[in-house]
Amino acid sequence: MTETLVKVDLASSAYDNENVHNRWHPDIPMVAWVSPGDDFKLECFDWTGGQINNDDDAADVRDVDLSQVHFLSGPVGVKGAEPGDLLVVEILDIGTLPGADWGFNGVFAKENGGGFLTEHFPDARKSIWDFEGLFAKSRHIPGVRFAGLIHPGLIGCLPSHKLLDEWNVREKALFDTDPTRVPGLANLPYAPTAHMGRLKGSASEAAAATGARTVPPREHGGNCDIKDLSRGCKIYFPVYVDGAGLSMGDLHFSQGDGEITFCGAIEMPGWAHLKVDLIKGGMAKYGIKNPVFKPSPIKPTYNDYLIFEGISVDESGKQHYLDVHIAYRQACLNAIEYLTKFGYSRGQAYSILGTAPIEGKISGVVDVPNACATLFLPTEIFDFDPSPTAAGPFKAVEGAELPIAFWKDKA
Repeated sequence: MTETLVKVDLASSAYDNENVHNRWHPDIPMVAWVSPGDDFKLECFDWTGGQINNDDDAADVRDVDLSQVHFLSGPVGVKGAEPGDLLVVEILDIGTLPGADWGFNGVFAKENGGGFLTEHFPDARKSIWDFEGLFAKSRHIPGVRFAGLIHPGLIGCLPSHKLLDEWNVREKALFDTDPTRVPGLANLPYAPTAHMGRLKGSASEAAAATGARTVPPREHGGNCDIKDLSRGCKIYFPVYVDGAGLSMGDLHFSQGDGEITFCGAIEMPGWAHLKVDLIKGGMAKYGIKNPVFKPSPIKPTYNDYLIFEGISVDESGKQHYLDVHIAYRQACLNAIEYLTKFGYSRGQAYSILGTAPIEGKISGVVDVPNACATLFLPTEIFDFDPSPTAAGPFKAVEGAELPIAFWKDKA
């Protein structure tokens, strides 16, 4: 029987679990050791550690303490792993925990991190999604049901001291270019809410002072939010410390490319069944400095899409030079505007793009001055056909807004 190396109690605080951590630091002790070829299971808290409730009030999304996240299970040491190797991680299976058959999607208030479209959606809101086997639907967004592609939003290996120092230096330099910006340009080390796993005492305090926040993806993997890292995929991680130190968390039931609402997938606790192996000296052999992966052979099959284009011209009409970020933002805004014609509120449309298996693509980056980004919206996720017709759009759903919480209401 496959051993579960990390177990979680959803009724208890993640801070009480010594097999969980919320910072990256090479001094965090391994919670267990495995050998190449071994398989094992990890249970995970949701990324907030249980701060979000299954209700119709978005105050918890508004008030979530983002300095605590993400809570990761691990690190797991792999015998024989050395800096310069590649750690091969195969996701054999992944799923929900008993009794936790729901997840949440959130839009953060601008003051608390915002999101991809924060200027258009500055207030906190959320949607709750119920799981029906492979499928998800929401009481907050009628007319939509889709198959999930469950995956870890965050998975990676421990950094070396040298790599950690590089992260902190470069991110602090960026932060210092506009230190009062809301939301901030980077999330710097913050010791008061750090959970350093099995590291205790003065060693824990010292590591917490420089431990990297888990918010962005980096060279070791981390918070990449790639929806195709699902069951059956194989990932090749650069190894920076002896033992590699594999950790994971931030499980998603489903997500659209870009995770554009920031808390943009259907977030959930859950478990993963993993298998590991090593390629000795693999970083140099293959010239790898960031993870490489082979996708899952299993994914939701949708055959009909509406494809929205966006170009490098922002909402004010300002021209930008081959700016893919702006082009994808425009594709998203175009899709949101389109969905409102069928009765969805803008907030509901935004949540659909964050949770459903939409595909985002960089379609052109050579035709100056405009990059072209595209958003593939599967039409088969809807209870109606949203395709354009000569008759024009029709009101397919009642567009009641998602639960919203305003900062002015905060006690």
